[in-house]
Amino acid sequence: MIHKRWFQVLVVGILLSLFILLLHEISFFFQPFLTYAAAIAFPLIGGAILFYISRPLMQLLEHYKVPRLLAILGVFLAFILAGYIIVQFIAPIAQEQFSRLVDNIPRMADMITETITLWQQNQDIIPSQFTDSLDKVTEWLQSSLDAVPGVIVNVISQIVSFVLGLVLIPFFLFFMLKDGEKLVPFITQYLKPRAAASFRKLAHSLDHTLHSFIIGQLTVSVFVGIILLVGYLIIGLEYSLTLALFAMLMNVIPFIGPFIGVLPAILVALFQDPIMAVYVAIITLIAQQIEGNLISPNVMGKALHIHPLTVITVILAAGSLAGFLGLLFAIPTYAVIKAIISHFYEEWQERKTV
Repeated sequence: MIHKRWFQVLVVGILLSLFILLLHEISFFFQPFLTYAAAIAFPLIGGAILFYISRPLMQLLEHYKVPRLLAILGVFLAFILAGYIIVQFIAPIAQEQFSRLVDNIPRMADMITETITLWQQNQDIIPSQFTDSLDKVTEWLQSSLDAVPGVIVNVISQIVSFVLGLVLIPFFLFFMLKDGEKLVPFITQYLKPRAAASFRKLAHSLDHTLHSFIIGQLTVSVFVGIILLVGYLIIGLEYSLTLALFAMLMNVIPFIGPFIGVLPAILVALFQDPIMAVYVAIITLIAQQIEGNLISPNVMGKALHIHPLTVITVILAAGSLAGFLGLLFAIPTYAVIKAIISHFYEEWQERKTV
């Protein structure tokens, strides 16, 4: 019986469960390590993202015989130039539009309340139970919209803390660009030849997975943001730059990001002119069709090999467990875990056939 596949799977499941239980019981032992990991997680992840963004530029410079340190300097100068362009030309317009949008939120809330009240006063067909529920919805909407400025202030304070945490990212990025390729040889020198070859293959697979997701998702988001901005400007939508930037940022979240990103634009369009909301929906549909049929296949391809239903399931679960950060990192984390499991499964299959 011990040679039966189902029995082996059962034993592995039991041992894995016992291992997880043991980790839970001695979790106090890992607390200092978890605290340290949490402290460096943000600059490490930020540095890794910038590393994958800037590595093609550094490799291009090295291809033309530019020394490594000068190539890294060129990468930092490129980031400084991009930051200067954003601060000098994009940020002032976005800030001005954002300020006007925040100032208009109370007026929008009043308009919603007045519209619902007027509609209730001029109808006699809808049952009273429905109107009572509508009153509660109106009160909730009013309180939610009234709380928006406070939420925005809280978000701004979080952004300030976030910006302060950016200080360490350039240091992580510098050493990743300078010595990143030395990590795998450093580890494999302590391994046996077969294990070293296996580790190199796994490292290449993980590198390919992360590169495909980070570069692909950022490229897709930028293209979608540009398409939406052009469309919003054509139809004359107010706060077009701010709304397009918000949609671009939300598009980083797979699957549900585009739906979240378009909601503010539709709400603003309804207050500006109801027919404008239809135009916004059409522009969003066009942008998503271009992204889904032209941009994503050519930029990301089938590199991650993740079924859409799996994406939905993973995002919903991660969002429930970890909130916004779960939505943001669910798919790359799943892709990395899948790559690791696939690698060891292939190794196991190869050893069985030997």
